[in-house]
Amino acid sequence: MISQQSDKHNQPTDYDAVVIGAGFSGLYMLYRLRNAGLTTQVYEAGEGVGGVWYWNRYPGARCDSESIYYNYTFSKELYEEWTWTSRFPEQQEILRYLNFVADKFDLRRDIQFNTRISAAHYDENMNKWKIYKDDGTSVLATYFISGAGCLSTANVPAFKGLDDFKGEWYHTGNWPHEKVDFKGKQVGVIGTGSSGIQSIPAIAGEADHLIVFQRTPQYTVPARNHAYDSSFIRKAKDHYSEIRKQLFESVSGIPEKLRDRSALEDTPEEREKIYEEAWEKGGFSFPLSYKDITINEAANETAANFIRSKIKDTVNDPNTAEKLQPTYYYGTKRPIFDTNYYETYNRENVTLVDVKETPIEEITPQGLRTRNADYQLDSLVFATGYDGMTGPLFKIDIRGKEGLSLRRKWENGAKVRTYLGIATAGFPNFFMITGPESPSVLVNMPTAIEQHVDWITDCICYLQKHNLDTIEANVEAEESWSKHCKDVADATLFPKTDSWYTGANIAGKPRGFLIYLGGFGTYGQICNKVAASNYEGFNMTSSQKVVY
Repeated sequence: MISQQSDKHNQPTDYDAVVIGAGFSGLYMLYRLRNAGLTTQVYEAGEGVGGVWYWNRYPGARCDSESIYYNYTFSKELYEEWTWTSRFPEQQEILRYLNFVADKFDLRRDIQFNTRISAAHYDENMNKWKIYKDDGTSVLATYFISGAGCLSTANVPAFKGLDDFKGEWYHTGNWPHEKVDFKGKQVGVIGTGSSGIQSIPAIAGEADHLIVFQRTPQYTVPARNHAYDSSFIRKAKDHYSEIRKQLFESVSGIPEKLRDRSALEDTPEEREKIYEEAWEKGGFSFPLSYKDITINEAANETAANFIRSKIKDTVNDPNTAEKLQPTYYYGTKRPIFDTNYYETYNRENVTLVDVKETPIEEITPQGLRTRNADYQLDSLVFATGYDGMTGPLFKIDIRGKEGLSLRRKWENGAKVRTYLGIATAGFPNFFMITGPESPSVLVNMPTAIEQHVDWITDCICYLQKHNLDTIEANVEAEESWSKHCKDVADATLFPKTDSWYTGANIAGKPRGFLIYLGGFGTYGQICNKVAASNYEGFNMTSSQKVVY
């Protein structure tokens, strides 16, 4: 039961807009709305800005987009003032960057930290959102905007016995702010997704012994991270306008282009050369080697086989190398870039356990038990990912018209329906930044966020200019968009793979592929066309009468 207590004198504070989260999304949303003259309040659960980069402090944490692209580009002055140190930015540097942004634009004065939003209910009589904080107080807002992100809800599997574990345990998505010391300890890491692959080499270099509990072996390619030199930085800054244009017109929010050639058009020798060059270059070079890797099974197998051969060549123990062989379609899980991941299994203090072959039965007071062995552990690390896409939204009790909850409308995730990944029918004046059925996590996130925030701000300014009270996606537009997203996805290999993209990592979660795969540049054009057509596909009201 939610308390109706309010902030001051039993009357809720009234804002034009309330934004959830102070990461990349929330900071830029606040900047744009404030500059548009709207009273705006951001609520952030953490003690500081940063979003996922505030919480994800695990050893080895880095971004997998290159630094010169993984930043805001709305301000040339900002782009000039900040200088990245290396190709792939580490967590600490990204957090420093976001703090720099918050200070430069004086954003903190409109952010309330250490505050979780427990519920947001739409009041049809007032055309306002009632937004409830975890302390029981509430505020009112005309516009309710989620900048909670796609990957902010950590998934800790419900292992039997976890509460009885006498050691320390951690989740990579909610890491302590102080350094965790693994020296001299027996450490277990559960999970080999992106955070596991980044943290395992770092932990192995410190722990007395590391045991990796792997459910699904992964494809990962070398990051080839390196320090930037001053001439490279100067060149990037000199080409700011060109880079920004390329980001927004690209397929994936980065200027690197997908090679316009099928993997099946080259001879095996030619393919080997292309893949080897991409492997040595590192980063996105490999997944962009051929245009049909994620749409054609035979083409995909050529890339998959190349990586499998690299694993065999790198890992000394044949049995371990075999356990590390992935079998799913390459590229249909999150592309992972690593630093010495496969090489880590050549260390004498690292053991790999296949928990598909011998499942984890329970956490014991002294460690972990699989079907056929007990492991003594001082520390446990859960690199088990997140309840992606819908998880952050379902953590908040969001209710639209007639009290309909978002969870119920989307049938607990079984039938997610949005329009452009920005709005959903029955929830007026509610906007999602990089929401389900937008390009979101398969593009460079800061670029995707800027596009969404700019579109949402322009939309709100349109409403204000035309004295419109509400905007709401209509059912027909929503159904059409959701069908389009599914049709595009079904033409690829992505839905055929169990991954967090499809919700398969969460027990009992309905499967669905909730990312728009039509290309980021194309998506931007579609959004612009909707806006230019007076927000076609939306219903807008003035004085509670439908006017569009």
